[in-house]
Amino acid sequence: MTRLLASVTDTLEAEQALRGGADLIDLKDPARGALGALPCAQIRTIVTRVAGRRPVSATIGDLPADPDLTHDLIRATAATGVDYVKVGLFTDGHRAACLPTIADLAPTCAIVVVLFADRAPDLRDLRPFAAAGCAGVMLDTADKAAGGLLDHLGPDVLRAFVAQTRSLGLLCGLAGALRLADIPALLPLGPDYLGFRGALCHADRRTAGLDPGRLDAVRRALPSAATGGL
Repeated sequence: MTRLLASVTDTLEAEQALRGGADLIDLKDPARGALGALPCAQIRTIVTRVAGRRPVSATIGDLPADPDLTHDLIRATAATGVDYVKVGLFTDGHRAACLPTIADLAPTCAIVVVLFADRAPDLRDLRPFAAAGCAGVMLDTADKAAGGLLDHLGPDVLRAFVAQTRSLGLLCGLAGALRLADIPALLPLGPDYLGFRGALCHADRRTAGLDPGRLDAVRRALPSAATGGL
């Protein structure tokens, strides 16, 4: 069953997302990029506020292909108590440079790798992510102004991506400027999560606050589900 991932920026939005039925609370700062990171102290405060009512994930930022920096930020983010640490690999070169670091840390925390549909990711073979011990793989978009996920990858490619994650025992998510209107096309693919930010916000602006009415519309378009891991 496909669940709702709602990206939030603070404790107020986290509470709104909980009341609105989000299945996973995802922490990020949309003003700082596709996977902009919140300060670790703020992440820790939100984790305390959520208090185990839902799983919580957090991004480590839009980083360069720097294994040492990636290592330090994964460890720091994991130490806040989140359930999942999300790491963006923006290019194949980024993937080659940082996947060994992810493999080193995967035994100590649950890492979800994020690939970017608008950066031509190689999706033919996801086995290296399973071999590295990743908990899951998500698809997103790096440039939110350049269209949503379905503008870059068609349903057949996305269906194959989801099927491959299933075969490898990886949890999967689809995100990337998703709109309410995208849900009917994406639900039949069977991802574990659909991830939303802009579609949940006032005037479709990622940096605006959550709009309870928009959150409710997205929640109603998805099947109800017991909470679980990403």
